[in-house]
Amino acid sequence: MPPVTDSKALKILVYSDDVHTREQVVLALGRRPHPDLPEVEYVEVATEPVVIQNMDAGHIDLAILDGEAVPAGGMGIAKQLKDEIYQCPPLLVLTGRPQDAWLATWSRADAAVPHPIDPIQLAEAVVALLRSRVPATSA
Repeated sequence: MPPVTDSKALKILVYSDDVHTREQVVLALGRRPHPDLPEVEYVEVATEPVVIQNMDAGHIDLAILDGEAVPAGGMGIAKQLKDEIYQCPPLLVLTGRPQDAWLATWSRADAAVPHPIDPIQLAEAVVALLRSRVPATSA
């Protein structure tokens, strides 16, 4: 999937079976996680089939997957997406604790942030991943 253009909003899929986790992610990132990036739109998802449907459609620039979600955890979904989608967009997994980062590596996620969500850590990881989707602008 080619990088997005500056004028187009970036689409971030946020998956968790817990509405409060989805809210925390959206509130932590806001409409514009960094001044150099376009605004973002959120696609909030509570079930694995809807994650797969959105990712297959090809309009998502970044997916944030809750590794603690049930019945389908974000790490298993991340592995499936990386295995099945050609040029899969970046994936960030929310882990249950910092020690679970090795599981995120197994899932082939591009980044991992532990619960409880630290807004600064989440924003730094998201901005780093989104930069790969936005063409560099000349100063």
